[in-house]
Amino acid sequence: MSEYFVFPQIDPVIFSIGPVSLRWYGLMYLLGFIAAWYLAGRRLDRTPWSREQLSDLMFYGFLGVIIGGRLGYVFFYQFGHFLEDPLYLLKIWTGGMSFHGGLLGVIAALWWFARKTGAHLLQVGDFVAPLVPIGLGAGRIGNFINAELWGRTTDVPWAVLFPGAGPLPRHPSQLYEFLLEGVILFVILWWYSAKPRPMGSVSGLFLAGYGCFRFIVEFFREPDAHLGLYSGMLSQGQLLCIPMILIGLWLMVRDKKPQEIKGNS
Repeated sequence: MSEYFVFPQIDPVIFSIGPVSLRWYGLMYLLGFIAAWYLAGRRLDRTPWSREQLSDLMFYGFLGVIIGGRLGYVFFYQFGHFLEDPLYLLKIWTGGMSFHGGLLGVIAALWWFARKTGAHLLQVGDFVAPLVPIGLGAGRIGNFINAELWGRTTDVPWAVLFPGAGPLPRHPSQLYEFLLEGVILFVILWWYSAKPRPMGSVSGLFLAGYGCFRFIVEFFREPDAHLGLYSGMLSQGQLLCIPMILIGLWLMVRDKKPQEIKGNS
């Protein structure tokens, strides 16, 4: 076992001031949010929106991630626990966030912003989609530091012995997700969205791209113990990715023409 990387015990709390604690996972979310804000500012002149409206958009998006992420985790992955203890939904400090729930929360936030500014939901989505992978990648680094959401057992040379994951080495699937869903997806989306595209194409590329990358990584990620694999093949995450991929592909191939972002400034 000495040939594998033994993951050190890292305190998930960076520091505490009274009852307030800064955790690695929270710090990663914060860094991802700051990066998204910066990148959005770089392309704001391509939109009719003001700096104040951008602040509103980012705030709504942040709420969508937190609220939707928690709701998605509870209802997609811990529904039985919720039925036993409905207050579990509010116990955010116990941990538990779902990307797919966060995605639905962000879509709701983008719809609200589009309604307020007179823009189309897909136009707002096309602007926001390239900003998302940075936060996703940062979140996966947080998962790795916390030694959570580890991969399946393996004997590859870069396998990791995670604390609390048993005596066998595992895939560092958090880093796979960081690379695919964070770095590579960002590069693809930022490049693709650099030129005017048909409305919904960038949003569709994000949905299809993330869905495909996540579907692949799930083959290396340890399934949730209480859910396992459906029919011994697919995980809950993979099932949730299928509609993402289908909707994303539909948005990319439907008949349309390049459109400029419109709205009320």
